[in-house]
Amino acid sequence: MTLAIMSALLDEQRGLLEQLSQPRRVQRAGRTFWCGQWAEQDVVLVLSKVGKVAAATTTTTLIEAFDVKRVVFTGVAGGVGQSVNVGDVVVAQAFIQHDMDSSPLFARYEIPLYGRDTLACDEPLSALLLEATHTGIKSARGHFHHENSVQDQRVHQGLIASGDQFVASAQGAAALVSGLKQAGHAPLAVEMEGAAVAQVCHDYGIPFAAVRTISDRADAQAHVDFSAFVQQVASPYALSIMREFIKLV
Repeated sequence: MTLAIMSALLDEQRGLLEQLSQPRRVQRAGRTFWCGQWAEQDVVLVLSKVGKVAAATTTTTLIEAFDVKRVVFTGVAGGVGQSVNVGDVVVAQAFIQHDMDSSPLFARYEIPLYGRDTLACDEPLSALLLEATHTGIKSARGHFHHENSVQDQRVHQGLIASGDQFVASAQGAAALVSGLKQAGHAPLAVEMEGAAVAQVCHDYGIPFAAVRTISDRADAQAHVDFSAFVQQVASPYALSIMREFIKLV
């Protein structure tokens, strides 16, 4: 079964292409897809680009044109959970769109005509990803220079909120979390693609799992040294986690 590994940005997926044997480059729908094998597993790597529409387009193309049977997303996110800190890693249990609001026709956050506001990730695939994450970050620590290391990393599992907005103020993050909590949801992290991927995978019946390294606290410091963090911390984490994940699938 072909596995797709998606990320939004190049730095979030750096190092993964080198793991493919005899990679084949395919251009489709304005994307570059790399097809090959990783440890005898058929894999397609692709950058979704940023935002929900781009992520949905990419996921649909993966399923329709490349016949992928499992999808994993890896990248970074802003931490909004009270105990989620920079350098921590969140494995998604479910996704919600924090900018979905079709009221009064539907309740706030409810996906119109779906009868739900959250979309769960695939439990067996997410369990494997969680196991790979615990093992992978331990392995990755040994390869960091001391100035690049993040102390006391924690692995979390829970709800991630997606929306077409880069949350970069404490006030904005607080308002986002407050609204979700009033509706009974407690997000751990916020990003811009996962809920769209989850919805497309739900529509097609494709197992989906996602892991995000926390690059910031979704506040005014969110843009500071973002690229450096992704290159020095998140990218090595992603490579190490995916190496462990490939052994399990």
